[in-house]
Amino acid sequence: MQRQIRQRLATPRSAEIGQNLAKSLRSRAKGTTETYITYGLTQALFKTCSRQASYFIPEDQRTAILTGRGPPKTASGEDLGVPDVDTAVPSNWWFNDIGMDPTFSTWSQVTYLHMYLLTVRLRALDSQTSFQNYQRYLLEHFSHAAEDKMIILHGMSARGIRNRYLKDLFIQWRGLLAAYDEGLVKGDAVLAGAVWRNLFKGDEEVDWIKVSAIVGYMRRVVAMLGSVEVNEIAGAIEGTDGIFVTAWQGLFASLAQKSTGINEPFGKEE
Repeated sequence: MQRQIRQRLATPRSAEIGQNLAKSLRSRAKGTTETYITYGLTQALFKTCSRQASYFIPEDQRTAILTGRGPPKTASGEDLGVPDVDTAVPSNWWFNDIGMDPTFSTWSQVTYLHMYLLTVRLRALDSQTSFQNYQRYLLEHFSHAAEDKMIILHGMSARGIRNRYLKDLFIQWRGLLAAYDEGLVKGDAVLAGAVWRNLFKGDEEVDWIKVSAIVGYMRRVVAMLGSVEVNEIAGAIEGTDGIFVTAWQGLFASLAQKSTGINEPFGKEE
């Protein structure tokens, strides 16, 4: 006790305050640096997710929205856009092969699906706080992009209406996490059901081969991301040779192959 008192007396109060302040600043600076790094990385990750089913509405159609002569509508009343040709997604797989409409709903659900696949990988981070930051910033980037599309592409100028849509989208995200998680754990049939409800809105006329292809795609992406370090994910998923492109190559061909036991009779022959 006496030694501690002497040490305290020997150290000027101002020096002690300076040491504590320096320690505090180093700690905060480290946290701030990590925050900026995480924010920037999640922005790059989100841009690649958003690009997968990107669309736009031609300017002449956008300017005619208020006159009632805006873009054509889908059967459900959504604005129908045009696929955004992107060299990073050369075949527009979601539009051409899966046959989804280039709409805000398609963009949001396909973007969510890829955000979910990244979330599965990010759950393996050592720090729960780091994972929560990654997930929060991914969703923040999505919300900003979604609101920009509402304003710029769909002429949604009323903030109250946009906020209501954003709230609905957040609820969809929470439900999607639970549905896809259940599918990954319980099997492909359950995962296919989640894909059908979210991406295809429970359409009873859905082509189940396409649903199966998406399930296979999700499984492949999860497996590929499992071998990638977190700080390398952005580069691994980007471009024509990135995971999001290569994972769907050959999917329909593999689905066309019959299982070796498909023609075998049920049960044992007497």
